[in-house]
Amino acid sequence: MNEAILSVEGLTKSFGRFLVIDGVDLNIKSGKITFLMGPNGAGKTTLINLVTDRLRPDGGKILFKGQDITRFPAHLLVKMGITRSFQVMNVFSRLTVFQNVELPILPITGKSRKWFTGADGYPDVTEEVNKVLGKTGLLDKKDVIAGSLSHGDQRLLELGIAIAPRPELCFLDEPTSGTNPMEGAKVMELMKRLSIEEKITFVVVEHDMDTVFSFADWIVVMNRGAILAEGEPGQIRENKEVLEIYLGEEVA
Repeated sequence: MNEAILSVEGLTKSFGRFLVIDGVDLNIKSGKITFLMGPNGAGKTTLINLVTDRLRPDGGKILFKGQDITRFPAHLLVKMGITRSFQVMNVFSRLTVFQNVELPILPITGKSRKWFTGADGYPDVTEEVNKVLGKTGLLDKKDVIAGSLSHGDQRLLELGIAIAPRPELCFLDEPTSGTNPMEGAKVMELMKRLSIEEKITFVVVEHDMDTVFSFADWIVVMNRGAILAEGEPGQIRENKEVLEIYLGEEVA
């Protein structure tokens, strides 16, 4: 049985009188690809924001490999091995593909004061960037301005940025958003390969049901800030409450 790399215990978050995370208890199994799904406003992105220090919880605990990280700052979480991507495209459009991947690597190597020095400045960093770009299939585009890439390639770059600091746990918030089916499948297949080759545990927010059931090892369904159901894809497919209330005929 896979041990939990991340545990959430009694997590709560409110905005004024609106309770957005309602006493969530959740274990993320190491080495598994876990998908978070549910209707808009279910609390999926808020949960990720709490774990990655974009928001601070009102109550409860967050444990990473058994260590309480509830109020750890984001930069320390990255050093510990937790990274993420965002719903909205989060690449630096005016920088090159190489520079986009170089940016998250420099701080963890202690070289953040001299950004974008190129191959002559930090050969070890250049080698690491090239490795990441090779994994994402973007090495031949490393000198291209990121904003000129196709939407699908920008999503691949975004995934490369997320895994550049060599995380153990990586959150992806709608990584196929805005892509066509072929581009989206390419992003998901890369994620699957990275989970195996780089031993990264991925937690993914995704609305496309075909994608979820094709790539998930484990599925967590949220509603109104709470966990409605969780299980393997086959179990979620057969969960009547999930089918009737949230997915309807979409997964029939």
